[in-house]
Order: sequence, then structure tokens, then C-alpha cells
Amino acid sequence: MRTLAFQMPDRGGGPTGPRIRVGRPSRRIRTLLTTLGVLAALAMLFVMFAGFWTDWLWYRSVNYSSVFTTTLGTKIGLFAVFGLLMALAVGINIWLAHRLRPPLSAMSMEQQSLDRYRMSIAPYKKWVLLAVTALVGLVAGASAAGQWRTWLQWINGVSFHQKDPQFHKDISFYTFDLPWYRFLLSFGFAAAVLSLIAAALVHYLYGGLRLTSPGHRATAAATGHLSVLLGLFVGLKAIAYWLDRYGLAVKSSGLKSTDGWTGLRYVDANAYLPAKTILFIIALICAVLFFATLWRRTWQLPVIGFGLMVLSAVLIGGLYPAIVQKFQVQPNEQAKEAPYIKKNITATREAYGIDDADVKDYPGRNDVSDKDKEKLRADANTTASLRLLDPNIVSPTFQQKQQVKGYYQFPSTLDVDRYKKDGKEQDTVIGLRELNIKGIPERNWINDHFKYTHGYGAITAKGTSVTSEGEPDFTENSLPTTGDLGSYEQRVYFGEKTTQYSIVGGPQKELDYSSDKGEKSYSYQAKSGVSLANPVNRAAYAVAFGEPQILYSGAIGEGSRILYNRTPKERVEAVAPWLTIDGDAYPAVVGGRIQWIVDAYTTTNGYPYASRTTLGDTTADSLTTGQRAVVAQQNQVNYIRNSVKATVDAYDGTVKLYQWDEKDPVLKTWMKAFPGTVKAKSAISSDLMDHLRYPQDLFKVQRELLTRYHVTNPGTFYTGSERWEVPDDPTTKKGNAVPPYYLSMKMPDQTAQTFSLTTTLTPKARENLGAFMAVDADAKSPGYGKIRILKMPSDNPVSGPQQVQSNFNSDTKIAEKINLLKRMGGDSEVEYGNLLTVPLDGGLLYVEPVYVRGAGTNYPLLRKVLVTYGKRTAFEDTLQAALDEVFGGKAADTGTKPPAEGTQKPSPVQDPTVKQALKDAQDAFAASQKALEDKNWAEYGKAQNALKDALDRAAKAEAKAAEKSGDKSGDKSSDKGGDKGADQNAKPAS
Repeated sequence: MRTLAFQMPDRGGGPTGPRIRVGRPSRRIRTLLTTLGVLAALAMLFVMFAGFWTDWLWYRSVNYSSVFTTTLGTKIGLFAVFGLLMALAVGINIWLAHRLRPPLSAMSMEQQSLDRYRMSIAPYKKWVLLAVTALVGLVAGASAAGQWRTWLQWINGVSFHQKDPQFHKDISFYTFDLPWYRFLLSFGFAAAVLSLIAAALVHYLYGGLRLTSPGHRATAAATGHLSVLLGLFVGLKAIAYWLDRYGLAVKSSGLKSTDGWTGLRYVDANAYLPAKTILFIIALICAVLFFATLWRRTWQLPVIGFGLMVLSAVLIGGLYPAIVQKFQVQPNEQAKEAPYIKKNITATREAYGIDDADVKDYPGRNDVSDKDKEKLRADANTTASLRLLDPNIVSPTFQQKQQVKGYYQFPSTLDVDRYKKDGKEQDTVIGLRELNIKGIPERNWINDHFKYTHGYGAITAKGTSVTSEGEPDFTENSLPTTGDLGSYEQRVYFGEKTTQYSIVGGPQKELDYSSDKGEKSYSYQAKSGVSLANPVNRAAYAVAFGEPQILYSGAIGEGSRILYNRTPKERVEAVAPWLTIDGDAYPAVVGGRIQWIVDAYTTTNGYPYASRTTLGDTTADSLTTGQRAVVAQQNQVNYIRNSVKATVDAYDGTVKLYQWDEKDPVLKTWMKAFPGTVKAKSAISSDLMDHLRYPQDLFKVQRELLTRYHVTNPGTFYTGSERWEVPDDPTTKKGNAVPPYYLSMKMPDQTAQTFSLTTTLTPKARENLGAFMAVDADAKSPGYGKIRILKMPSDNPVSGPQQVQSNFNSDTKIAEKINLLKRMGGDSEVEYGNLLTVPLDGGLLYVEPVYVRGAGTNYPLLRKVLVTYGKRTAFEDTLQAALDEVFGGKAADTGTKPPAEGTQKPSPVQDPTVKQALKDAQDAFAASQKALEDKNWAEYGKAQNALKDALDRAAKAEAKAAEKSGDKSGDKSSDKGGDKGADQNAKPAS
């Protein structure tokens, strides 16, 4: 009867009429079409091969081929195993449903409509089966391959040796085991659902299920088959309920008066947890009832059980917890949640490494008494090396003074490091002169990729001083560079701005650098990069880069090597794809080489009870750009460690990974998965250790968490009364968070300056200072990573950064001087540098450099320094003068004594003749500078004469004014007015 079913005629009918014979294509056309098809298939295969082959060549060139093979092998293994399992699960159930089809029975209208589908499928049943199983296998395998990180962490997981407070399981269960179990569960659900759908369709197609026919709706065989599949589904749901119990420990939810919450609350522990256990038992019973249909051949009991499970899920899993929350928790939420808040606080502080943060009260004094002035003035010089050179502003000045050629460039934000001079550490601003591909005079393929291949030299300047003209005080400059760094390999083939590929070492010579003696040629000497001597390699890269000239260009020959993936972050992320990379790689000259230093983090999202944060949000500030963005912006994590310090050689691109956190179990797990990729901490050289520092992105994450989790009392945490926030940067109008600043300074409990990373915090929704936070950032320091927080009094508010900046801007005397700076040389632009904050003898010292970008110039120069302590503010030409003004100390540059307390020394600068003369001198100086830039020597001479005349008039008028006021000395250096900057600026030109 089954055979007859497939021989029945097509009842659907169709058009009849004469058949038209279509002639077959000629043999030549068939051969041509076949050839074209084969060539197209080969081309597609080669494109796929090119991507695979170039990746393999790159990993082999950086000596991290094991990362490539381990990752690829894991992906292939997961793809094959889970793809095959899914294909078998669906295929076997399709085959079984076909096998259990009923014999042909009385033909109903429903069966007549299905008959044509059975007939059309009959000749191709095997192929349909293969196609369906292959499709679901490919999809499932591809999905499983994406879980390679989850698999490697599960199979290589290392114990945390620490248990969660609710279920008393090791933390590794939540970070390494639970994610893999959840994947297996989701895979099981997918297999059960797909198998159920496929089996039901086959049963329906062959009459095992009937929707409209009279009599039984399903055969006994179909009933048993589908019941088993439903039983498996419900059994998996039971397992899901059991795993959900543990998932409560890493579940994010809301809690009143908090910005976010992870872990169990009162309602979770007392309602959801027992509910999940009850639902687990009900689901198991329901699964058994489904399996029992193999004997009972009826769905009555399973359907009742399934309905009971659904009803229980609504009542026990939804309604009951809502009742507990409404009537037990909300009336006394603070007391009910206190034990769980305590667990969350403890876990969060441990997970982010802030559990050892030292919070101390700090008086934040606002007064400066006469007896304290001398001590304060002396301590101001020793408490901190106050950095006047702002690395976030002076890049254009580096560009103007040290670019040398248009095809070089500096990053928009420079870096702060430390270098020794005469045995003493000096805070130093550093930037590399990297290649600027857009600045090449003649753009073509040879110039872009063969001739202009590298930057040249590291440029450094003192962080704490500038020249008399307000320019950086360079300690390493020129081309090639000379200075304090000594002899080192200056060529920069790998850098933050080097994003294009270059082909080096072959017949085509490179431009090394240009000097007054002409261009110097060079040929790359290192063995890094991938050799293009092999024609297969050339063809693969021609396809991978979409550049056919790579295949046939005569500029490529013996010794040619291609360099790509050239930014430090790209290289580290490629060789360690399991790391999250810090947004700020910084250069250092170490052992005669320029090394990029890259901080890298291990993270997880499964630390029980620890609150989550989004890396992209917490690491953003007013300086964050495309250049300084943390990798994996939207990653939500609740555990982070700076576990790896990486270096990338700027000449040959060598990548080295060093184990920094020797206790981190996440790193140990990855080191088991990728043995030999991470070197021991003891392998870090002393020279390299001198330049390692505490990373900014980790510090920004920690300060964000500490705005809430500096509080350890559950009651205070719940009320939020001591909540802080990161203030906006007062020196910009963007409204973004203030960045942390590197600074050599000492905290109140320290006896000597230490290289530190600092920030300010304000009370929530207020502008006064809430706390000052600093971390020991010197890798050589015994206290490296120690977080110190000075908590300001709430009853005696201390001015915060926004208020200090506002006071600067609203001070009428300072405003007059600012306006004078803006008028210098026409319409100049004033730029505020980093507002540094330093604890000083119970108070806070604020220091801010002020830069002027003159009209006609494109780079800023330091012109003034703002200083405030308590309620005293100064705005002077130099830091020392500003400190003298604030603390009433002796002027370091003139040696003159300040006027006695309570007296007002007459100022000759108030004389109108003096003011006009100084105004004329300022205008003449600006004119002479303009003429000097334009090399207009005639105008320069006129301006110099006008400048001399104005200075003479000012001197005479000042002498007369001083004589009238009783000052017989006629000392012109007594001018402390707002035009002092103009006088000082005029002196170098005269």
C-alpha cells in the first residue's frame, strides 16, 4: 500500500497542449560554460584560501602561530561536533517519523491535498533529508564555533579558591562552568525544538497527524514519538530551572536608591529561590508524564501536567515573589536588604580590586594664617612636581617645532612618562614623530607603500618647566633626535598612526629622513613581516588587500616583506584575543629601542554579587577620542584585573606579553589554554620596569565604582547620602568627565613624591569637592596600586574643580589679564590646561597652566599660571611667582620682598601714560613677531624701533610715577600688574 501511494497520479491536473522541443546547447558552449563555472568556483576557493593563508603567515611572522592554531582548531572542533550532533538529532527524528508513518488509509480531502507533496518529494527523499540536516548542522556548528572562549575557559578553568556567600560554590563555577552549561542547555533546547518541528511536519505529511480528518488526530506511533520529544524539552526546562537558582547570584536587577545591582536580594533568596526549586520538581514530573505516553498512548496526563507547570510558573515564579516584594520588603526595605547589600559591597570591592582602598578624612582647610605662610610656601615646592606642560594641549606645539617635514605627525594627545637626568626622575612629556601618509608630497602606490614607510624619533620635553617664550623645554629633539635619551633605534615602523601596509626590504629603497644635505635612503633590516618572495604569498596578499600590483610589481623582489597590523593595540589584541586592551598605549625608550607599552585586562561578567559596569561608559572622559578608545566598548563586566603588560617594538613589531598579576585565576586559565604565550613577570627588565605605570582605564573604572562603593555600611549605601560622582572637566565646554592626571606627588601619609594617577570627586549633584583620589602608579614602588582617598568634610565645603574654574573666570583682575592675553597680537585664543589638584598641609592646591594660541599661529604657548589655595588666588607669569602671590612668600625670580601685611604698595602701572606705552609696546612686539614669521625684514626693523620707543616711554613714565609715590629707586621690575606678561614677552625680541 505504501508503494501504491507513491504511484498515484497527480490529481492537481495542469495545462495540456503540444510540447515544444528546445534544442540542447552545442558541445562548445557546454564546454565553455563548464569551464567558466569551474574557474568561478576556483576563484571563490582561492579568495577563501587567501584570507586563511595570510592570517596564518601573519601569526607565524610574530611567533604566535600557536594562538592561530589553538583558536582555529577549537572553532573547527566545536563546529564539527555540535554541527554533527544537531544534524543527527534532526535527521534521526525525520527518519524515525517517516519510518513510523501509517499505511495508506481511506483517502480524505486533507490527504488528497497532501498527496501531490508526497509524490513530488518521493524521488528526492534522501536528498531532502541530507539538505535539511546539512543546513541545520551548518547553522548550529557556526553558532557553536562562536563559543570557543566559553569552551576554553571551561576546559582550562582554574579555581578562585573563594566561594560565593549564598551557594558556597567556588567563584570559578560562575565564571567558567555556568556559561558553558547554559550554552549546552540552549543547544539542547534548539535541538529539541527543531527535532519536534521536523518530526511533526513529517508525521503530518504522511498521515500520522491529522488536523481536519475525522477520528483520531494522531496515530499511536506519532503520539509516542512526539511525546518523547516534548518530554525531552520539558526535562531540559527542569534543568534550566535548577541552573536559574545559581543564575540568581549573577543576575542584574534594580534596587531602590542604587544605580544598579547584581546578586540575590531578599525576594530572590526568599521567594524566587524556593520557587525555582519547586518548578524544577514540577517540570521533572511533567517530563515523566510525557515519557509515560509510550505505554498509555494518550496525551491526557502530560497535557494536564504541562498546564500545571505553566500555572505554577505564573503563580509561584511570578505572583508569589511580587507579593513578597510588595508586602514584606517594601514596608521595611532597608532592613530586609541590608544583609544582601553587604554581600554586594564586599563582592564588588573584591572584583574590581578596590577592597584595599584607604579612605581617610581630610580637613580641606580654606584659610592661610600668617604663621603658616612660610611653611606652606616651602611645602608647595616639595609636595609635588607640578606639571605645567599639558600633554593634552601641546601636541600642536610639538607639531610646529618638531614635525620638520609634512609627512610626519604627532598624536593629538601626548603621553606622560618618567626619565632620569643626573640620577633624578623628571616627569616628561613624550610623543613619537610618526609617519603621516596624508602629508606625502606626491601620492602614488610606490610612495605610499614603498618609499614612505616609517616615522623617525621620540621627542621629549620637561613636564614641569617651559622656555621663556612659553614653548616646551625639549630634552630630546631635532631630526635625527639628540638629547637626554642617548643612542637608540629611532625608526618608527609600528605606531598608533601607522595604519597602512608597507612593503620593505626589497629592490625599492625607502626614504629614511631628509636633512639639509638631502634625502637619506634606507632598507629595512629586521626579519619581521611576511616574505613576498613566494608567488603564492604575493597572489594571496593581492587578493586579501585588493591590490593586483602586489602580484606583478617590479618593486617587489628578493627580500621584500609586507608589514601590516601595525598599531600596538591591533597587534596585542590579535596575539591575545582573550584580553581587553587599554585605550592608551604609550611609547618609552627602553634598552636602546622604542617600545610601545600596552596595558591589557582580563575580565569576566560572571563574578557573583559584583555589580556590572560598561567599559565604554566608565572609561570615557573629555579626552576620549577614536585614538584613545578601550577595546570592546560595550562589554559589560563585573571583574577586571590589569593582568598583562605588553610591549610592541616600534622598529620590528615584536610583541611580548608579561604576566603582571600573578594571582589572577582568569589569566591562569588563559595561560593554560595558550601555553607559552605569556612570559613570567620576572622576565621584565629593570629598564622596562622604570616606565611601567598604573593604567588609566582601570583607574577610571575603579573611580566610577568608588563613587558608590567607598561606603561599606549597608544602611548608608542604601540611603545614598554619601554618593559621589566624577565631575565634568572644567577646562572644556563638552560636558564630559574630567580625565585622571599623572603627577609626581606625595599624599599626607607619604614622605616622598611618588609617580601617581590622581582625580577629584564631587558629591552627587553638587560642585564642591567630595574627595581626592590617588593611586601609586610607579611600578617599582612597594605601594604600587595602593588607592588613597581623602574625604572632604561635608559641614565645611571645599571648592571643587568647577567652582575653582568659575572663581578664576569671575575674578575681575584675572578677567582683565585674560582679555589682555586675548588681544595679544590681534585676536588670540586662550586655552586652559589641566587643572591639577594637590593636597597641601590640610588644604587643596589647584594649579592650572594657561596657554595662548596667537593670531596667525596654530600652536599654543604657555603664558600664565593660575594658582589657588583656600580663598587665595594668583594669576602670574610663572608658577613660582603665583605661589609667592598666594602664600605671600619671597619672589624667587626677583629677590624682592613683598609689601608688609596690611599695606598697599602704590603701583606706577596705574599711570595712564605707562599703560598706553605698554599697550604700544605690546602691539609693536606682536607686529615684530608677525614680520619675523613672514621674513619681512623691513617691517621687522620698523616694529623693533617702535618697540624700543614704547619701552623708553614706559620707563620714563614709570620713573616719574614712582618718584611721585616716594619710590626713588625707579626699579622697573616692580611692575606686578596685568601688563607684566606683555613686558616680559617684549624683552626677548628687544
